[in-house]
Amino acid sequence: MSAPYDEAGHLIRRAHQLAVATFHDTHGREVTPVQYALLRALEDAPGIDQVTLAEKVALDTSTTADIATRLEAKGWIVRELLARRQRALRLTPAGEAVLARMQPHVQPMQHALLAPLTQQERADLLRLLGKLVGLERNGS
Repeated sequence: MSAPYDEAGHLIRRAHQLAVATFHDTHGREVTPVQYALLRALEDAPGIDQVTLAEKVALDTSTTADIATRLEAKGWIVRELLARRQRALRLTPAGEAVLARMQPHVQPMQHALLAPLTQQERADLLRLLGKLVGLERNGS
């Protein structure tokens, strides 16, 4: 039997812990990494419905709805009722301001997270993680 540090699931969990800790060290705790993912997705696709948003950030629809409710309560998004009980989501000016405050710190945070790796290892890791989760880039 191998030690846990030889198992992919354990290493991925540890990497996730490191990523979350680095996120909180950089941005504080006002926004969670998952909330940030939803806000960024809405920035890229304003007015998308909750189901599409859930697919875009790889969450189930009920979790996405719960997070959207919290983001709406914070005043960062608005949810508009559409046909067939769907909801269109958009950032509010307050939500845009949250992202604007975070944006200058995103690249330095990524650099800090990947600092132990060489430039080639960083590219390889991102390519392999993308492949693992089904988001492999063309030409990589």
